[in-house]
Amino acid sequence: MSKRLKNYPDPTEVVDKYGADALRLYLINSPVVRAETLRFKEEGVFAVVKDVFLPWYNAYRFLIQNILRLEMETGSRFTPTPPERLAPTNVLDRWIGAASRSLVAYVAQEMGAYRLYTVVPYLVKFIESLTNVYVRYNRKGLKGAKGLEDTTTCLSCLFNVLLDVCKVR
Repeated sequence: MSKRLKNYPDPTEVVDKYGADALRLYLINSPVVRAETLRFKEEGVFAVVKDVFLPWYNAYRFLIQNILRLEMETGSRFTPTPPERLAPTNVLDRWIGAASRSLVAYVAQEMGAYRLYTVVPYLVKFIESLTNVYVRYNRKGLKGAKGLEDTTTCLSCLFNVLLDVCKVR
């Protein structure tokens, strides 16, 4: 890439179009972190948005829709149960909770060892599991088909997992 030749996209435009977090994740996952050469591609930043941020946002939106539905049905405000007091009986809830704790531990370990490039593939795999397994197969529980207590537990579990993904560092 050369400033004189302008053979790269304007960084300001990339940040405006995809966001700083997408660019940051793209660079963390790039060969630059391993001190290797990089051919920057705007498509790579778009792939991060498509593979990480859109699925995460869709899971968040699904959570909010079901919380609003539950609040309308019950007439009371939803308050998520904190993870330390949550005792799910559903196998999927226990599985995604364990996967979330595993993600947090893995990211902390890898970032501590400065192996940044291993974090993004693990995060993508986790978000894929969250959206394609947990939300898909637990849809009935999240929508209230198994009763109020189970729905509250499922929604609390999803809330806590999404919060963990936000706070992972």
